[in-house]
Amino acid sequence: MSNFTRELAAFVVETPAGNVPDVAIQNAHTALIDTIGCALAGWTESAPRLALEHAQFQQAAGRATIWGTDFRSSPAEAAFVNGIAAHVLDFDDSLPGLRGHPSAPILPAALATAELDTVSGNAVLAAYVLAVDVIRAVGNVMGHGHYFRGWHTTGTAGVFAATAVAARLMGASVDELCSAWGTAASEASGLRKNFGTLTKAYHAGQAARAGFDAAWLAKKGFDANPAIFDGEDGFFAIYGGDDGITPGAAIAKLGNPWAVLDPGISVKRFPCCFGAHRPLGGLFQLIARDSICADAVEAVNIDFLPMSDKALTHTDPQTGLEGKFSIEYCAAAALLDGEVTLDSFTDEKVQRPEIRALMTRVHRRHVEAEGSFNAHHGYTDIEIVTGGASHKIRAEKTPGSRAWPLSKADLKQKFIGCARATKGQAGAEAIFQTLEGFAASQDAGALVRQALGTAEQARS
Repeated sequence: MSNFTRELAAFVVETPAGNVPDVAIQNAHTALIDTIGCALAGWTESAPRLALEHAQFQQAAGRATIWGTDFRSSPAEAAFVNGIAAHVLDFDDSLPGLRGHPSAPILPAALATAELDTVSGNAVLAAYVLAVDVIRAVGNVMGHGHYFRGWHTTGTAGVFAATAVAARLMGASVDELCSAWGTAASEASGLRKNFGTLTKAYHAGQAARAGFDAAWLAKKGFDANPAIFDGEDGFFAIYGGDDGITPGAAIAKLGNPWAVLDPGISVKRFPCCFGAHRPLGGLFQLIARDSICADAVEAVNIDFLPMSDKALTHTDPQTGLEGKFSIEYCAAAALLDGEVTLDSFTDEKVQRPEIRALMTRVHRRHVEAEGSFNAHHGYTDIEIVTGGASHKIRAEKTPGSRAWPLSKADLKQKFIGCARATKGQAGAEAIFQTLEGFAASQDAGALVRQALGTAEQARS
């Protein structure tokens, strides 16, 4: 029988924070700021507001900050609402090879846990780095086949990472984390069929909430099968695809290299499905290179390698949310508007007659190749036809990835743009400045309350 469960738990619990390299901490810090920015922008949507109503209904003793509001709730409910807010705009980061989003389930659980007791910012970031290795390990063993069968990896693998980060910050033992993962496995859920709806964001919130609850219950003595990943009836046997790596190979990769460094966290440049980002990057390069005007476009042909457009589930989107999962709409918006921003994804923008006409000229084509590909693996060939002339480019890099990273100025601009939606320019600047000191903070929970709660909360 594999010892994967226990070995993975030992890695999370026993790895000294000092073993996490400074550059990994820096990357974690970047992810923290970016994720909070996305969550603050998420309040422009109804999903987190509905989730907030649910948290208020619970009337739990409030100890944890719901980011950007004057309301505090139980840590689990705060993690749930913050996770939804972080993921609802599909602007949050991605992890190459995972086919999912690491920070939206992990950081809400981490910061809610940090408000339970005094814990340093560095300890939170180290726990995050370890949890990203967990989500990579679980995702790699399940393989791409898990995603292709219809599961949303952000929820199904994310719940184990959220459990890991909460358990680490609670000071859990190896046995307690093994038990917590047993409980979390019964909460591993999320279906890709819900892409383009508010429930996609629910997956991230639910993973964060369930992860916190599983860790808290384990610390209280709540038990579960301590080898939940292993054996014929274990999690991997039930959820895994046929193309995953072995559990032993996943254990060997832990911290070698750290997932936040290689392949690295990809910070999104555009607020839409990551499957559209490489085509969009190439499309903008081609438009600029050949000075292409939308009025002259006769056809846009986008070639996808096998499975690389799997998440782009809508070819004829009717709403802003559906537009986030449509290369037809994203490409048309890039051509017509010259940009793809938060404002691109309203129902009104999707229903514009001129963009619907242009969408009919955007064609996705599937090309043959061996294996399966995603936004980070492979390439995208793009052709724009104007006046009988063919303009072509091969996009091999994805904006926001390690190969094409956002600059520090880009990252700050993205955060301010996100936070400004609900906090105004001055508020966004102040939050960013406070969060820049997160790694050096000796009390991460107090800093969270200072930056993301109210003045009264910061004093409590």
